[in-house]
Amino acid sequence: MDFSLISNNLLSAPILFFFLGVLSVAVKSNLNFPQPFPKILSLYLLFAIGFKGGIKLSAGSLDFQITMTLLAAVILSFLIPVFAFFILRMKLDVYNASAIAATYGSISAVTFLTATSFLSHINISFGGYLVAAMALMESPAIISGIMLLRFNTKMSNLSFSWSEVLKDAFLNGSVFLLLGSLLIGWVVGKERALPLEMFYDGLFNGILTIFLLDMGIVAAQRISDIRNSGFFLLLFGTLLPLVNFFTGLGLSLLLNLSQGDAFMLCVLAASASYIAVPAAMRISIPEANPSLYVSMSLAITFPFNIIVGLPLYYYIIGLVY
Repeated sequence: MDFSLISNNLLSAPILFFFLGVLSVAVKSNLNFPQPFPKILSLYLLFAIGFKGGIKLSAGSLDFQITMTLLAAVILSFLIPVFAFFILRMKLDVYNASAIAATYGSISAVTFLTATSFLSHINISFGGYLVAAMALMESPAIISGIMLLRFNTKMSNLSFSWSEVLKDAFLNGSVFLLLGSLLIGWVVGKERALPLEMFYDGLFNGILTIFLLDMGIVAAQRISDIRNSGFFLLLFGTLLPLVNFFTGLGLSLLLNLSQGDAFMLCVLAASASYIAVPAAMRISIPEANPSLYVSMSLAITFPFNIIVGLPLYYYIIGLVY
């Protein structure tokens, strides 16, 4: 393996600032980002990646391969929670297993954003339609997690509203902004978007770097929440992304995707949600422990993916292609 991929990723400014955030918690610094600043950063990143994706999408056409790739992404998001659930049931109750499974069926927008920066650094392009895939993979995982719970418990024990669940799944702010920005970027096109280029493209890497600094602080603060759960969840949080990566790679080969598109689809498959799904799980499965499903995705899988996963996934895809 070309270890320069790992070293280049680790020595990039966004990743180093992530480590700085982790270090600030370790040395008990009072470094902190007050609300609503982190939310503003999140909204900007979601807008930028959606808008850029729409502009890329406007330059092409929605052909058969793109349509099948989007469909495959939705199916992937729906099915990943199923096998994740049965693995988790070996150690956890049905409520926590359902919530964590849904978390791993969905995606991390920030992991996707970091992956775009990774590809940009090595001058590899990918199709803008994968932004649509990212947005489409939020809701199926939520629905899948709820269905798993429904089929494995008595309905009389459940305390959730399907209208609220569907609202969180399909009208969640992050999904809505991504899809809306994607649509607007597609309608506007590259030429009419030029006046905004400095905002959505020029500021992107800087905003991502500051956001990852905040993510490092949050991840380090929450890692203690899973200590009482033992080695099992740590192993699950690092091995399941690898399983999902190879599942995504198999689909990429079947769909005959380019190397860049395959990488981004695999990153989506390997990531886990810590925003949209946890918000939905708090409503739909109040019996589940948020410190487990939030901390696993944010404090284990997210750092694993952006530090080790991205260069490892790219290396494996390079060998296959």
